Amino acid sequence: MSNLSAPQLPVLQDEVAAPCCPPLTERPLSAEEAERSAVMFKALGDPVRLRLFSLIASHEAGEACVCDISDVGVSQPTVSHHLKKLREAGLLTSERRATWVYYKVAPDVVASMSALLNLRP
Repeated sequence: MSNLSAPQLPVLQDEVAAPCCPPLTERPLSAEEAERSAVMFKALGDPVRLRLFSLIASHEAGEACVCDISDVGVSQPTVSHHLKKLREAGLLTSERRATWVYYKVAPDVVASMSALLNLRP
């Protein structure tokens, strides 16, 4: 029997992602901040994409299998196209598990959009 103990691994803290941009009322956006924000809002500007995003964001456990969110009134290839656009805009992450793909809202997205639109009266 050995007296060697198992090496201790560091505990990683969940990183809190900084919002992409300051609130609109804080200061004008830089060209880069405006570009990043426009990509997100453009992706959500389509009603089917907004609905898919909402279905995923509100789904139990914060993730949804594509099989659970495909009934949005368009064909399956169209759903795939819209999900791809949402991923490309940085709004969703995806993970393949066997034959299904599961989607999650990217961790910092809702906080970023909320911070950007945090308008003070």
